[in-house]
Amino acid sequence: MHFLLSNDDGYQSLGIHALAEALSYLGKVTVVAPDRDRSGASNSLTLDAPLYVKQDSHGYYYVNGTPTDCVHLAITGLMEEEPDMVISGINTGANLGDDVLYSGTVAAAMEGRFLGRPAIAFSQTGEDWENYSESVDIATSIIKHVMEYPLQQDTLLNVNLPKTYPIKGYQVTRLGNRHKSKPAQAAFDPKGRTVYWVGPVGAEQDAGEGTDFHAIREGFVSITPLQVDLTRFQLIDSLAKWAENIN
Repeated sequence: MHFLLSNDDGYQSLGIHALAEALSYLGKVTVVAPDRDRSGASNSLTLDAPLYVKQDSHGYYYVNGTPTDCVHLAITGLMEEEPDMVISGINTGANLGDDVLYSGTVAAAMEGRFLGRPAIAFSQTGEDWENYSESVDIATSIIKHVMEYPLQQDTLLNVNLPKTYPIKGYQVTRLGNRHKSKPAQAAFDPKGRTVYWVGPVGAEQDAGEGTDFHAIREGFVSITPLQVDLTRFQLIDSLAKWAENIN
């Protein structure tokens, strides 16, 4: 197996180093990650500036771009052969419910899926960002299971790992959602100009049994299959009739 490993926390994050080491026992690992924290970058591509690729002492490639840039560049221009699987993470912090719309971690995996590779995004909840040992064990178990029982190439899994160990097991979940975000916070810069900080995320709203929020809260690993086709198919026929009356 040849794994392409990326993230949105940057190539120096502890999570990507821990996972890269573990995956090296399963196959070849190529790390291509942002040169700094790009959390919240979502699926953005850099189209107005050149991308520069550098390599550190571990052999990791780092790019002055977004997580999507990293995976796109790796598969379409940097790697001599395409990877068998794209892995993103392990992220510092959960990516649950609405978070996936903004997450660079999920976006890196999604770009791998766009380019025809099976892809998994891993995120760790909790506050112990110095210890990824349990999360790495869980992540490698899931990856080995996918290797033994392959999924479709266009499959994208969003995996969140609980903050309490030992885990109670694994649950396949759907995305929950949150209440709307808190208001943006106004402040002043040193010159007295008004600046704004994006407000905190909203509290859990749809977070009952069957959701990723619920699984994590109960101590399970949440595995959510994602699709990227946003078409609301059940409205096509009724909307077609509605559109007939547009003048």
